[in-house]
Amino acid sequence: MRTPPARHDTLRPAPPEVVVPTRYRHDWALFVDWCLAADHSPIPAYPETLALFVREHPAAIATQRRRISAINAVHTRHGYPAPGHTEEVRRHLNTARAERFDRLAQLLAQRAAELPHIGWPSGLFGRRDALLLVLASTGMSFADIARLRRRNIIVRDRVLMVTTADGQRFRVPPDPETGDNPAVAIYQRWAQIQAFLDVYPGTHLLRYHLIDPAEIVADPLDTQQDRQPLLCPIDRWGHLPHGQSMTAQSVSMLVRAHLSGRAPLRKTLPVGAPDVTDIGAEPEIELDPTYYERGTAARRRDHETLDDLADVFGEIEHRADALLDELMAVLERL
Repeated sequence: MRTPPARHDTLRPAPPEVVVPTRYRHDWALFVDWCLAADHSPIPAYPETLALFVREHPAAIATQRRRISAINAVHTRHGYPAPGHTEEVRRHLNTARAERFDRLAQLLAQRAAELPHIGWPSGLFGRRDALLLVLASTGMSFADIARLRRRNIIVRDRVLMVTTADGQRFRVPPDPETGDNPAVAIYQRWAQIQAFLDVYPGTHLLRYHLIDPAEIVADPLDTQQDRQPLLCPIDRWGHLPHGQSMTAQSVSMLVRAHLSGRAPLRKTLPVGAPDVTDIGAEPEIELDPTYYERGTAARRRDHETLDDLADVFGEIEHRADALLDELMAVLERL
């Protein structure tokens, strides 16, 4: 579910003069009057604003389509994105589509809740894919999901709030009866992975964290972390490239695989206990009591043995000089 943005969130101001084709003037005037009364910008208008307009002005499907066509036409004529080309607006025009989408969203949420979040590497893949399915259940496009950054998702009052790159907002509210919101827990599990990697880059320690997770106190994101992809690919060794986003095709394939029950099975591998030996401490070495005596005797013996080498090298040098003299004499007689 999306929330209408505030007036100051518009990407750029409306043109001073809006040119409206004759056939759209009545429907456009109705939309402008409602926007001014509700304190919304008629142009550029966000999809949330148009969806709210359609909901508050019930009419026949043909009438609603004509109104949306008029609003889209005025926007595209002045160089703005057409706000009616979104899933939420389509659902207001097609109740059957809305019912199918609601059933799909429930199935996606159920699949997300079933994925493992403990174990290596099954828990790593499970945490990422669970968040991916939650985001898909909002109606967000696969391309928008792939473009999300870490700064684009927050939790406020038990509501998961996501803002896409083009400013569209999606909300996953808690259950109205229980007040629980599994989507928040799913997001926080993945956020814990990213916070852990901020402190301990690499996957060596991450595998132990997934066997026995500990709470990670996440610091506010810095500028570099803000721009990191929310969802990134994971190779078979569990490596996560922070700066690489998943592609829309990969997101689509994973969502369809989980829905069809053909998602890859990630086995939980046994992980031994981490080596808790203090690496910085020097190991204790117990020396032989006669270590120094034996060393002194060896040095004395070697000194006596090498003492004769000077005479040996002198004799070799003398013979080499004699051979050189004989060779020069032979060459002079030739």
